[in-house]
Amino acid sequence: MKKRVILIVLDSVGCGALPDAAEFGDAGANTLGNIYKARGHLHIPHMTRLGLGNIEGAGLPGVDAPAGAFARCAEFTYAKDTTCGHWEMAGHALAQPFKTYLDGFPRELIDEFERRIGRKTIGNYAASGTQIIMDLGDAHVATGCPIVYTSADSVFQLAAHESVIPLAELYRMCEIARELLVGEYLVGRVIARPFTGTSGAYTRTENRRDYAMPPFADTILDALQREGHTVVGIGKIEDIFCNRGIDVVDHTKNNPSGISATARVIQDGSGAFVFVNLVDTDMLYGHRRNVEGYARALEDFDASLPELLDNLAEGDILMLTADHGCDPTHSGTDHTREYIPLLVYGKPVKPGVDLGTRGQFSDIGATIYEYLTGEVWREGVSFLKDIQV
Repeated sequence: MKKRVILIVLDSVGCGALPDAAEFGDAGANTLGNIYKARGHLHIPHMTRLGLGNIEGAGLPGVDAPAGAFARCAEFTYAKDTTCGHWEMAGHALAQPFKTYLDGFPRELIDEFERRIGRKTIGNYAASGTQIIMDLGDAHVATGCPIVYTSADSVFQLAAHESVIPLAELYRMCEIARELLVGEYLVGRVIARPFTGTSGAYTRTENRRDYAMPPFADTILDALQREGHTVVGIGKIEDIFCNRGIDVVDHTKNNPSGISATARVIQDGSGAFVFVNLVDTDMLYGHRRNVEGYARALEDFDASLPELLDNLAEGDILMLTADHGCDPTHSGTDHTREYIPLLVYGKPVKPGVDLGTRGQFSDIGATIYEYLTGEVWREGVSFLKDIQV
């Protein structure tokens, strides 16, 4: 029997504030529970059947006999960003998080960046990506100066109109920023944020590109690849891991294409570890504090879930989780410091197992690694013995 794990990250779908959430300004955050509360309903019967509402603190209705195993996971890394979340679930938690720059980046760093790209910049403050292009888009178009901004996460974001700064040049500028943002200036990701449109109606495009740091130590992706297991990355996984430990890449840009790619891989039986990020919940709705859009994205994914589940092979395990929160009912536009939900399903998995509260995201990676190799990973506590039939 071929063993395979499909890990789908529903980006930012947190399930309740972590005990230290107040230190991040996130007391009371609960992405799933607060969406349900604000909207009054959430039609996600398939995730509910797997046990999503049975997770402690999720704030959703549970079922009497969940079809999957379920848990919530706390983040060990003192952070709430995409890179730290994904690295930790892949078995590499950071003792020290990446730096954040809520007051903007140091002047000497911006001066050097401007010198290297041959242009001045505007902005350089923490802001919503959609708002800052409305505020500074006209000035950018008039001057050709790219817009630099950040957030409560460890990101250096560079926005430019596609007709003012072509994509190739914007990407080159981001590569330069990535070279600079190391050492004392270390940030987790540089993000290209291209947009189009006219004054008062600027719109970000799907030509976003992320430039992460390579992991500082091996992840389960590296180890699985070395041991001859094919690793497939769908969505922005290749960006998050700097294409390290990944054999097959499908850089989908939105949920529909990501779900379709995942369905194809499940059906054709390829890969031993399939790592998927579905970004719309975070990028389109969480940061924009759009409760209705977020809820619909969850419902759309749930409607697609039967196709994924029905095509699982005998040795396939499918896991659904998240990487942090982004509660659309919360103040501000940043991620929220939350537990992440975990649902585990497949013929090798005992249904209805309550895995409780896991101490770190690395428990996910440890379980995947043990299932595929029979070996113990260096970080996290595998729950394989608790769920395996």
